[in-house]
Amino acid sequence: MNFNVGLYFLAVAFSTAGMITSAKADDYSFTATNTTGSAITKVLVSENKKEWGYFDIGRGINPGKTANLEWDQSTNSESCTQWVKAAYADGSESEPAKFDFCEDGLEINF
Repeated sequence: MNFNVGLYFLAVAFSTAGMITSAKADDYSFTATNTTGSAITKVLVSENKKEWGYFDIGRGINPGKTANLEWDQSTNSESCTQWVKAAYADGSESEPAKFDFCEDGLEINF
């Protein structure tokens, strides 16, 4: 599978009762589904697309599987709007896409 050609993200977001400006671990989570043929080894996030942090996804997300990911307390001062991308077992990365992680029910398909 060619990961350099058009991997896309699809976000399905549901309305929220109130928008706030920082992502908090105890309040924010999302699901990540691997729709590719290669295991996801990292889910990376960035406010500026220059410095990347990552979620602890254990041994990874295998093809066809979904994981629930939660924000760490260290991100409490960060913006809800973040860039996200996946790194794969074959060494490739998806293109970054921007999401609002304060939205309830956020689902991202890689």
